[in-house]
Amino acid sequence: MPRMMLSTVFLSLLAASLCADTDTKSATDSLPITLEFSLGTRPGELVAGLPQGALKSRLQACASSEQYSTPQVSEFSISHRGAPLQYPEHTMEGYIAAASMGAGIIECDVTFTKDKELVCRHSQCDLHTTTNILATPLAEKCSTPPDYGSKTPFRNVQCCASDLTLSEFKSLQGKFDKGDKKARTLDEYYSLVGTAREQWQDRTGTLMTHRESIDLFSSLNVKMIPELKSPQVKMPFNGDYSQEDYAKALLDDYQSAGIPTSDVWLQSFQWKDIEFWLDQAPEYSSQIVWLDGRYRDRSFNPSKPRSWKPSMQELADSGLKVLAPPLWMLLSLDKNDNIVPSQYAKAAQAAGLDLVAWTLERSGSLENGGGWYYQTVKKAIRQDSDVYRVLDVLAQDVKVTGVFSDWPATTTFYANCSAL
Repeated sequence: MPRMMLSTVFLSLLAASLCADTDTKSATDSLPITLEFSLGTRPGELVAGLPQGALKSRLQACASSEQYSTPQVSEFSISHRGAPLQYPEHTMEGYIAAASMGAGIIECDVTFTKDKELVCRHSQCDLHTTTNILATPLAEKCSTPPDYGSKTPFRNVQCCASDLTLSEFKSLQGKFDKGDKKARTLDEYYSLVGTAREQWQDRTGTLMTHRESIDLFSSLNVKMIPELKSPQVKMPFNGDYSQEDYAKALLDDYQSAGIPTSDVWLQSFQWKDIEFWLDQAPEYSSQIVWLDGRYRDRSFNPSKPRSWKPSMQELADSGLKVLAPPLWMLLSLDKNDNIVPSQYAKAAQAAGLDLVAWTLERSGSLENGGGWYYQTVKKAIRQDSDVYRVLDVLAQDVKVTGVFSDWPATTTFYANCSAL
């Protein structure tokens, strides 16, 4: 990935944040923040690789216009975990990078610490791969610490946010998500050699609480899409912190901060969380998002409506307004291998459900079919530029209202060029 051409404002802010004393300062003490936007070179490079046709002509014309040099923030462009191709996920630096790329909505995945404080992490138990915890004395507090008596001390290591108090959590640094279970040394375990992020091997980031993310996003003037992560510990936690308490705590943070309901999308894979919010917080009902994880069920087939339980109409009748599946569930191929909306997408449209797709720019190179995120259209995926063919179908035919991306500039550019 080419490096984003960031503004001087952004770079100076990062320098200040990296020098901050996290023991005595909040990660958001330097607010408010003013950003300038830049999409960098990647969108234009992707457009150049498209085959000749209407889509390439339209995007090329846009790339040479003022829209490319002065992009506008777009809510169609949703930041997935910040900007994890450039900065460690769920860190202040990554969130600011996403905003500089024009993402109009930014995600904080939410989990909780030992003292039941909400923090931004993709998983409750990912600290061993996403932070420097194993290089600190806090490694001894991990659910499963490294076994240095073994030739492969990290094979079973597991470190959870719920193993640490908030102050302990905040003492850590974010790093790129990587952990080699077969490694013999910590350097080998963390090494990014041979990966797309090798050039940024030493880049770290500032961990954030959920409340700090709210303050940051407010200052950046973006909207918020928290995901309540599935607990990886027994609930109720410590015997007195129930799933309902957890779901309510997330709501309470937005309400106590005075964030308008129109600025918040609540999302979860767990249907019981969706039901709780629909019942307890109806004012958010138009922006409660069910992340559809039914693809994990072997009986589920996005091309066979009989396998969908509940059906699209049953979801709509429940009060759900927004459905968010992986992008491959929304796409199919016609007899000529053209990318078209799937049966799943058509049924969701017919039931009146809004759709959000995830996750663009997460598959690495799109040569040879594009991987998991493109599995239903892999015959039509041959190169990185095909990301715009996919995005065009999602926007124009499936009519998704937003797309998550690990590199939001790609989506922001398309949104600016398509009046989304």
